[in-house]
Amino acid sequence: MALFMQSERMVPAPRHSLQGLTVFERGWLSSNNILIHAAPGEAGATLIDSGHVNHAEMTVQLVRHALGDQALAQLVNSHLHSDHCGGNAALQAAFGMPVCIPPGQAEAVRAWDEERLSYKASGQRIDMFSINRTLSFGEPLRAGGREWQVLAAPGHDPHSAMFFDAEHGVLISADALWQDGFGVVFPEVVGEPGFDDVAEVLERIAALPVRVVIPGHGAPFTDVAAALARARSRLAAFRTEPARHIRYAAKVFIKYHLMEERQMAWPALLSWARTTPLMLDAWSRHDPVGVRSFDVWVHALVAEMVARGALAVQDDVVMDL
Repeated sequence: MALFMQSERMVPAPRHSLQGLTVFERGWLSSNNILIHAAPGEAGATLIDSGHVNHAEMTVQLVRHALGDQALAQLVNSHLHSDHCGGNAALQAAFGMPVCIPPGQAEAVRAWDEERLSYKASGQRIDMFSINRTLSFGEPLRAGGREWQVLAAPGHDPHSAMFFDAEHGVLISADALWQDGFGVVFPEVVGEPGFDDVAEVLERIAALPVRVVIPGHGAPFTDVAAALARARSRLAAFRTEPARHIRYAAKVFIKYHLMEERQMAWPALLSWARTTPLMLDAWSRHDPVGVRSFDVWVHALVAEMVARGALAVQDDVVMDL
């Protein structure tokens, strides 16, 4: 039976295309994790993405429960943002399986260079992990009796991959396509081009016979055309007004950090923002009219998120909701 997990609960998935998969829908601090159960003759199951380090213990428990008496043969990361690989170290300790990542960052992982891996730039938590091999774009990943095409998906992250099972029409899209958009285009935040890559990846998805998408965040969905239309509309708005994307990205960085910390006094939050390169990059490229300082800008972003119900402020403490 195909399953997906939402709010720490596994329920039957309604799509035959997902037979033999368990999708752990994790929310936003942790990405979704996809367990591809072993087919007869395979050494064990394959897990795609491992969530955030804050939830690593839960990830191990969920995977152990879903595996039953199967082994975990390998862990594959779609990309190395901390919400997708933060459970790698805990899973390696628990199961001892090899870890496979997309090409491009293997040397940085082996040297554990947090600057090249963006963890210092983003101010995100991560536990050091090791890798055993890299994926090759164009070569299939065989798991669960299926042949998954490994597709390059730059834009959100230059090194990101997607996985497509043409026989069943299943696309594991990571953060290249969500039901209501796509992930922050990180290259654009640091002054490098990324929007063209996003557009090309969306067209690549549109050309595939996709029947169901398992996104990096949110539930699996089948209305792919509508999701692509929303993503294209969002991309067009960002291209027309790049400052809108930068402002959105800065709010994502703040929200994400508060999901990690749960709550922070204003001085601590401002100190984090002032020492986080991606926040400073966003400020330098946003150039908001009439905002006299970085601190005032951060206060304004938090106020917008409070008004939207994403955060709360009480007694000079900013809290995640």
